[in-house]
Parts: sequence; structure tokens; C-alpha cells
Amino acid sequence: MTDFALPLLFATVLWFVATGFVLWLDKLPSTTWPLSITLATVASGFAMGGIIATAEETSPWAAYVAFACALVLWGWHELSFLMGFVTGPNRNPCPPDARGWRRFRLAAATLIYHEVAMFACLLVMMAVTWSKANQTATLTFLLLFVMRLSAKFNIFAGVPHLSTEMMPDHMRYLASYFRIAPPRWIFVASVSGIAVLAAWLADKALSSDGGIATGYALAFALVALAFLEHGFLVVPWQDTAIFRWAMPEAARRQAGGASNENVTMPPQSETNPLAVRQNAVQ
Repeated sequence: MTDFALPLLFATVLWFVATGFVLWLDKLPSTTWPLSITLATVASGFAMGGIIATAEETSPWAAYVAFACALVLWGWHELSFLMGFVTGPNRNPCPPDARGWRRFRLAAATLIYHEVAMFACLLVMMAVTWSKANQTATLTFLLLFVMRLSAKFNIFAGVPHLSTEMMPDHMRYLASYFRIAPPRWIFVASVSGIAVLAAWLADKALSSDGGIATGYALAFALVALAFLEHGFLVVPWQDTAIFRWAMPEAARRQAGGASNENVTMPPQSETNPLAVRQNAVQ
């Protein structure tokens, strides 16, 4: 059981620290962003090298290294998006009269470059690890990609609770594409699929040995975290509260004025959540 618990702890702590670090860098003055993305790019190069170097290894340490390297690459994509370097051709709020396919097309155009870049990175990782013994990095990045897509589709379709306090000011137009509504069928399908996937990964982790078991346990931890993140979309307590430490003092004071923005609006509204009444979560 220790062989299963240790990867869970490692993945959870690393995900927590990495997410907070990305948010902290994004909240620094914009004059620091070019340096941050440059250093992140260099780190990503080393991370890809680490993935290649451990692709043939089957020991637990190789799984840990591959997992960490995949998170570094994922962090680069998140940072480049939040800082506005890799987003999409549309940087305008959603028109009030946009519905259906038009609304989807406009929403997709706000982040399509980001999605394509991540998919391209995934293809590169699949290529360099193809038929190799250690698939931890590729599986990690694939799960992050799929889980994030699931969250985005649910936010677009409609969920009861959303938090925008961690969103950078220059990216707040994205909130106009969010919808506050009761959970839809896509949410039920998403969490059901995530639960089944988590159970399968746990079974593979407990029935495997060595680095293979470690890789599956690390993957299980990510999927379990994704399940929790989806759950926060339907409960009033927002997960962004645990990342307040990552905000510089000035940004933390600014967020304090609208502490834990929990957006509420009529169930079928498609208007900008930032333009409606916001309640503080106690």
C-alpha cells in the first residue's frame, strides 16, 4: 500500500506547488513575463530531454522523473496562455446575442492556439516515447489535456458555480463565454467517465509492479484531482481559495475586495459572469 500511497502524495504536492507557482508568476508585473516565459521555455527543453532519457527506464524513480517533466511542459502551456502569449485570434467578450454554434465558434477562437500547441506537444511526446517502456510522461500529459478539455466544455455548457478571482485582468473577457446554469448531461457523463477511469487506473497500479505501478498510481492521483476539480464546479466553495498564497500581496489585497468570487445568476443566463452580482463565499 505504501507503493501506492507515496505516488499519490508526490503527485498531489507537486501539482499543488506547480499550479501555485504558475499563478504566482502570472500575478507578477507584466514586465517580468518575457523573462518568466523564456526561463520556462528553457526548463521545458530540459524536461523533454528528461522524458527522452527515462523512456527506456522501468524503475519507480524514472516514473517520478517523467511525471515531473510532463508537469513542467504542462506548466509552460498554462503560463503562455495566462500571460497571453499563446491564446487565440479572438480576444473580445462574447456578444450578448451570441447563441449556439456562433457562441461556440467565438469561444473556441479565444483559445484555439493554446489547444493546438498542447496537442502538438502531446504528439511530440508520443513520438519520442513510442513503444518505450516508460509511458508515464505521455499518459500524464494526455490525462491533463483530456481532463482540462472536459472542464472547459462543462464551463461552456453551464455549471452552478464558478470562480474568477485568479483570472488575469487582461484575460477576463473569457468569463463572458462562461455559463452559470444547473449541471447538464455533459457534467454527469464527465464525472462518471472520470470515476470509471480512476477506478481502472487504481486497479492497474495495485496489480502492477515497479515503475509501471508507480506510473499508474501517479496517473490515478491526477484523475482523482480532476474529479475534485469538477466537483468544485457544482458546490459553493471554490478551490481557488487554496491558492491564495500564490498571489503577490498587491494582487491578494485586490482579490480581497471581491473575496472568493462565487458567481450567481439566473439558471439559463449566458451573460458575462463578471457583469452580474457576485456573492462572497464565507
